[in-house]
Amino acid sequence: MMFDPSIREFLTAARLGVVCTIRPGGRPRQSVTYYILDGDRVFISTESKRGKARDVIRDGWASIWVMGQEAPYPSVTVEGPACIRTAGIGQATARIFAAISGNQTAPLSDEDRARLDRVILEITCARVYGASHLPAAE
Repeated sequence: MMFDPSIREFLTAARLGVVCTIRPGGRPRQSVTYYILDGDRVFISTESKRGKARDVIRDGWASIWVMGQEAPYPSVTVEGPACIRTAGIGQATARIFAAISGNQTAPLSDEDRARLDRVILEITCARVYGASHLPAAE
């Protein structure tokens, strides 16, 4: 998907969003999470036993709403097909951990990732909507 440059810049700079998945009964499940944007995909590190991971395995869909932290509080929502990745995710996991801590970390090996029960919830951005108050791209 081709993002408008201002949306791409906003999603790349932000680090925190609210991910939404669908519970087994059809109602939404939302949780605050750190993420990174990688091309047209959003990566979220989570534990395999979390509800959002189970929801994505079952339904194959997720969205994330991102809001800026300063007035006028820009925001945007992206949604699309989603999957849970379990192998070869060390680099993405390290990038997310760096976004959380503000410090660079070494990529996790698949063994370390398994020991920590980390998986990547990947959303392919198929639809972008609700963009408001975004700063103009430079």
